[in-house]
Amino acid sequence: MKDYFDAETLTYIIIPLLIFFARVTDVTIGTMRLIFVSKGYKAVAPFLGFVEIIIWLIAMSQIMQHLDNWVCYIAYGAGFGMGNYVGILLEQKLSIGNVIIRVFPKKDVTELAEDLRSQTFGVSAVEIQGKEGRKKMLFSVVKRKSINQYVDTVLHHNPNAFYSVEDIKSVSDSYVRKGKNPRILSGTRVRKGK
Repeated sequence: MKDYFDAETLTYIIIPLLIFFARVTDVTIGTMRLIFVSKGYKAVAPFLGFVEIIIWLIAMSQIMQHLDNWVCYIAYGAGFGMGNYVGILLEQKLSIGNVIIRVFPKKDVTELAEDLRSQTFGVSAVEIQGKEGRKKMLFSVVKRKSINQYVDTVLHHNPNAFYSVEDIKSVSDSYVRKGKNPRILSGTRVRKGK
C-alpha cells in the first residue's frame, strides 16, 4: 500500500496547498489593512501588517525551497488573486466607515427628507439648477451599514431618483445616527449637536 504522504504528494499537493492558503490569508489581511488605513483606523493597521508579513515570509520560504516546482508558483498566484477577492468580500460584510449619499430626485423631496429624518438620518436639502430647472438635492453622511436602508427609503418615495455614494475618511459632527453619547467614527471624535 502506497504511503499517502510520500515525497511526490508532499511536493506537488501539500506544499502548494499550504502556499495557496498562506497567500489567501496574507493578501486578505493586507487588503483589510489598506482599507482600515484609508478609513482612518490607524491603530489596527500595524498589527495587521505584522501578521501579514509573517505569513508572507512563511509562504516565500516554501517557494524558495521548491524553486523547481511549478505547481508552487501557480498556488502562489492563485492565492494572491483569491486573497484580493476574499479581502474585498470581507470588507463589504464589515461595512466599515461612513459614506456621503447625494440624492438627485425627480420630484418633491419634502416627504422623503422627513421620512429619512424620522429614521435619524441627517439630511441637508440644497437647491440645485439642472436641465429641468431648479430642484432640491439631498445630502447625507451615513454609516456604510445603513446604505441599503437609506436607499430603500429614497426609492420608496422617489423611484426614479439618481443617487451617488462615496466613501469618506472621517466625520466631525453628530448627525451620523445621533446617539446619547459622542462616539468615535473613523478615528475622529464626534461632538454632540447643539
